[in-house]
Amino acid sequence: MNKADCFHLGYVAKLHGFKGEVSLFLDVTNPEDYQTLDAVFIEINGQLSPFFVESFKLKNKGFAAVKFEGVNAENDARLLLRKNLFLPAQILPKLSGTHFYDHEVVDFTVVDVNFGEVGKLKSIVDLQVNPLIQIMKDEKEVLIPLIEGVVVELDRKKKVMTIEAPAGLIELYLG
Repeated sequence: MNKADCFHLGYVAKLHGFKGEVSLFLDVTNPEDYQTLDAVFIEINGQLSPFFVESFKLKNKGFAAVKFEGVNAENDARLLLRKNLFLPAQILPKLSGTHFYDHEVVDFTVVDVNFGEVGKLKSIVDLQVNPLIQIMKDEKEVLIPLIEGVVVELDRKKKVMTIEAPAGLIELYLG
């Protein structure tokens, strides 16, 4: 599996018990959507390796206790700590309109209806209380709250996100 064809699901956060179980942090909006996972890809030495899920128990705040097939001891599980988890992007349902997956809009050009072109979308900073659109314009960073109504249009073919930022916010960063 090629990393370019996948999306980042989270990472192996810590050991969970002594029989090879680990605690995963699922860095996604709805961790409960992933409770029925059969397998994940774990990045080891720059390569994605498949690991099959033997048991999966969702905890709170995006964490899950997971037992992988063939990982039966603490030392085996320790080798997975802090490793990134990936899933094929093709398993995600297609979204339309202004709904998007965070990884889908990276490198989109961001245009504000009042300001004009703002810059390139670097990432969606997924803070639970206040998610942000991180935009880079030359060497300057612009952070726009990702609140309802900010994204007014998403052109996936042209890779353009049109927003309506709060008045004066972009000028504070770029002025």
